[in-house]
Amino acid sequence: MAARSPRSHQPGVEREADLRRLRDLLRSAILRGTFPGGVLPTEAELMASYGATRATVRETLAVLRREGLIDRRPGVGTHVVVKAVMTQLVEAHGVEPPGQESLLNRRLRARELDRSMIPLPHLAADRLGVPAGVPCLRLEYVSLFGDEPHGMATNYVLNPEAGRMRDQPFVHDWYALLNEAGVGYEQSEFVCGCAPADAATAALLGIAEGSPLITIEQVISDASGRPFNLAYIHVRGDRFLFVSSAARRH
Repeated sequence: MAARSPRSHQPGVEREADLRRLRDLLRSAILRGTFPGGVLPTEAELMASYGATRATVRETLAVLRREGLIDRRPGVGTHVVVKAVMTQLVEAHGVEPPGQESLLNRRLRARELDRSMIPLPHLAADRLGVPAGVPCLRLEYVSLFGDEPHGMATNYVLNPEAGRMRDQPFVHDWYALLNEAGVGYEQSEFVCGCAPADAATAALLGIAEGSPLITIEQVISDASGRPFNLAYIHVRGDRFLFVSSAARRH
C-alpha cells in the first residue's frame, strides 16, 4: 500500500499552506506590477487559475488588504494600491553607476532628522575599528520617493569624510551626497535582516507599528579598505524591492 501524505489527516494545516502559497504568488505579482491596470482577476478566475477554494481566495485577499497592498470594492473589483520600486542590489551598494530609471539616479529626496557631530558610540566604534569617543558625524534621514517615505537610515561617519559632509546640502540619496561632498569610496558591505517597526519608526515611515521592515547594516570603506561609514537602514518591503542575480563561473 502506498504511503499516505502526512498532511492527509491535517486538513487545517493543508488549508493554511494553500493560503500561504497563494498569498506569496499574489504578493509578488502585486509588488512587481504584473496585473494590467492594477486590476486583479476575479475570485472565480483566481479559483480556476490556482485550484483554490473560494474561502482560500477570499482569506488570501483579506490578508493582502490588511497589508495595504490592495483595495476591494463591491461592483468595482480588486485593485492594487501600491507601487514598489525594484533596484539592483549592486546599485543599492553604491559601487555601480545607477541606470537611467534607477531610484538611485537622483529620484529620491532626503528629509533630514538629525545632523550632529558626536562622540562615536562604543558599538559603532567596534564595527569601524576605531576607538570609542572619536568625533563622528551622525546623519539621520528619511528617504522619500515623491511624497512617500520608503526608508530611513542613521549614519555614523568618521573624519576626514565627516568634515567634508558636515555642511554639504543633502538633497537626493546617500551616494549622491557622498559624491557631491567629494568623498571617495570603493567598498560596501550589507548585513540584511528583518525586524518589526517600532512606534517611532512606523510613524516616520507611515506604516502600522509592528509592520515588517527590511533591515540593513552597511559599512562603506575607502580605496585603502578603511571603513569610515556605518549605517543602520530600515526599508519598507512593500515599497522597495532588491534584485540580485548571479551566474556560475566556469
